[in-house]
Amino acid sequence: MSQASAPHAYEIKSASLPLVSFLLKNPDTSALQADMARRLGATPGFFDNDPVVIDLSVLEDPHNLLDLPSVCLMLRTHQMLPVAVRGANEHQLANAQKAGLFEASDLSIQAPAAPRIETVVQEVIREVEVVREVQTGSGAAMVIDKPLRSGQHVYAKGRDLIVLAMVNPGAEIMADGHIHVYAPLRGKAIAGARGDEQARIFTSSLEAELLSIAGTYRTSGDAPLPADVAGKAAQISLQGDKLVMQAL
Repeated sequence: MSQASAPHAYEIKSASLPLVSFLLKNPDTSALQADMARRLGATPGFFDNDPVVIDLSVLEDPHNLLDLPSVCLMLRTHQMLPVAVRGANEHQLANAQKAGLFEASDLSIQAPAAPRIETVVQEVIREVEVVREVQTGSGAAMVIDKPLRSGQHVYAKGRDLIVLAMVNPGAEIMADGHIHVYAPLRGKAIAGARGDEQARIFTSSLEAELLSIAGTYRTSGDAPLPADVAGKAAQISLQGDKLVMQAL
């Protein structure tokens, strides 16, 4: 076979990937390590080698004390993969490039909605932001009619997700739209995975170890579920930058 007619061994194409933004506010790596252990230590499986953009746009570090390689190591310890940096000054950018990170200055981060004055039940706010926002598609919902075991992962891309059986601890369900679970929800539920702040989570028995809507999340390790929704039919919505749980 001639070289001209040989099939190509690879192709280069553009790709659009969901990324998590890690908004760094303190250059002290010891404080960062302690905070990450406190907030993520109880849920070691929350991240699953998710690509992360380190956002330095609000970091006050006039003396360039930030140790980016150490930050990258901490992120990897919690199953996050740093791939880029944004909002960096010249010194920080040089260190980022040495650490193998690219500059993501052209990525736009979704701005949080204006807070609303409402009574909320119990919420724990997390600073995890969605980098790319896409519209939820109008396709038919994905329906799952079998129990999901620990380690299983279901993603309804561009649509809602309906689950008719139990979501066991360690299982993860994700949708770009709403999530409906007509059974006990004991695993992780992530709605509005690509930035839809109007997405909601509904379940006939709320026992989740993790809830997330458009990047704002709470875990069972943060605080117990409120008594009026724990183990009961409930809905979860995002109001401003807070997750609100209401009994149905």
